[in-house]
Amino acid sequence: MTTALITGSTAGIGAAFARRLAADGHDLVLVARDTKRLREQATELHDRHGVEVEVLTADLAEDKGIETVADRLGDRRNPVDLLINNAGFGNKGRFLDVSMADELRMLKVHCEAVLRLTSAATGAMRERGRGGVVNVASVAAFLPRGTYGASKAWVVQFTQGVAKDLAGSGVRLMALCPGFVRTEFHERAGMGTDNIPGWMWLDADKLVAAALADLARGRSVSIPDPRYKALMGLVKVTPRGLLGGISSRTGRKYGPQ
Repeated sequence: MTTALITGSTAGIGAAFARRLAADGHDLVLVARDTKRLREQATELHDRHGVEVEVLTADLAEDKGIETVADRLGDRRNPVDLLINNAGFGNKGRFLDVSMADELRMLKVHCEAVLRLTSAATGAMRERGRGGVVNVASVAAFLPRGTYGASKAWVVQFTQGVAKDLAGSGVRLMALCPGFVRTEFHERAGMGTDNIPGWMWLDADKLVAAALADLARGRSVSIPDPRYKALMGLVKVTPRGLLGGISSRTGRKYGPQ
């Protein structure tokens, strides 16, 4: 029986990963800040699928929280075979409208935590000659749009680099780049979603199924929907100056930062 550890597991994409992996027979380690929600989620998944579910309460914006999860990932007696670095959030507002404390907190969760947890997980996985890491980024990584997009671009570049460094080790790494997904993300950030076109929304469960298929294929970057693949294809051929103006306007209308 393999074990998967999921950060930000109680809602959205993290919860969808937990449902799918439990249904596939994986034991789970669920990580989030809300102990009550974690325990409720663990009980439901255990009762429904008969898998073992461990909970870790940790705030990845704090060193102590990162250290707690890193220690679990490095436990050789109870190995983690798949890490889903999903925890993240957005800040509402343009640059200079958001406090520096909130900007740094975002970078702590999106970049430092991903770096440290990936290091802890892959060190143990390389010793065993197997394992996988999915770092949840965003299509915002490919657009010049504020701290959120910049942090997700770091996740993509970091993941691709480590994937190359560990090629042939039996450890796979993939950056998952979704578009708009119906989760608690926008509500928590205080962002309205009524003006987002219906065709832009993705289903979290279908997203996870496509992501796991891409991981099995050995891809280092996954954009798991034809609509967003087409949009990102256009992004590649759009001049950067023009793209910056477009992403600035659409970002203020639709997305974080």
